[in-house]
Amino acid sequence: MYNRLRTYILSCILFVCLGAQAEALSEQARISLLTCTPGEELYARYGHTAIRVCDSVNDLDIVFNYGIFDFNTDHFYWKFVKGETWYELGATPYWWFMREYEEEERPVYEQVLNLDAEQREALWQALVENYQPQNRKYLYNFVFDNCATRPFHMIDRIFCGNNAEGSWSEYEGAEGMTYRRFIQHYTPRGSWADFGINLVFGPKADQPMHGEERLFLPEELMFYLSQARTADAWMVSSEQIAPFAVQPVPWYKTWYLGIILYFVFICLISVYDRKRQRWSWWVELVAGIPYLLLICIVTFLTFFSCHPLVGFGWRLMIIPLTHLCARLIYIIR
Repeated sequence: MYNRLRTYILSCILFVCLGAQAEALSEQARISLLTCTPGEELYARYGHTAIRVCDSVNDLDIVFNYGIFDFNTDHFYWKFVKGETWYELGATPYWWFMREYEEEERPVYEQVLNLDAEQREALWQALVENYQPQNRKYLYNFVFDNCATRPFHMIDRIFCGNNAEGSWSEYEGAEGMTYRRFIQHYTPRGSWADFGINLVFGPKADQPMHGEERLFLPEELMFYLSQARTADAWMVSSEQIAPFAVQPVPWYKTWYLGIILYFVFICLISVYDRKRQRWSWWVELVAGIPYLLLICIVTFLTFFSCHPLVGFGWRLMIIPLTHLCARLIYIIR
């Protein structure tokens, strides 16, 4: 409660300050793209992107962050499941923004944008306008509209101006990779998060990405901008960047081990049933109810939510096929 109150007060102060200082940046001002490395929580596994505006002459050092959401929103979890989560643009002092990442020992990389005075001013005014209460909220979409895509489109539009060809980059990165494989790169192979992605992602997740479609994840955007340019100039004038480090999962925490243990357990039940010539129906009931709930969840997400990659796929058969194979010990005589 105290942290929320302090954040609210800080936001109010910043709103007043922005209104007073939004007229013009000095010649010494610089605007940077910040890329934050992954955290432990699932929602932080993919990193984060923000825009920093630093102007020492006007004593201004603010981070604009498109990743703000409120758990206290009415029916938050219901809206989250339906894919109707409203995020908003936040503005905080640079030192305040960095404190959380320093406490969690998560490096933050900075790329200073190669903007002239007119472009810096245009981007600054666009950010301030976007921060107005009536403009700051947007309907979040993990793939198509998030904390990375919003800064990219804004920077690209300002940087390219009236250039019809826009910017281009020699960075290939995940070009042609599927959404599933791309997202799994940031969830350690064999983790339960990896297992969940395989279960709920449908055929749409196996479509290849091309061009700007892959820039919805912060690391890819960071490396793309590192080599992005127009016919006249590079997008980034200076930078300190490095690839994200994804920690492997110990074997005893992998879903592979969980499936093996489940298979062995059902095999033992099948052997026991075969010896006594009697079927233990309670096993199917205990195992079937969670699986039916999973099917119901995927059905709902597929037909009634805005989540773009969820759907039915062959990977949903991993659990029932494992169960059936273990039951063959009893069935085949």
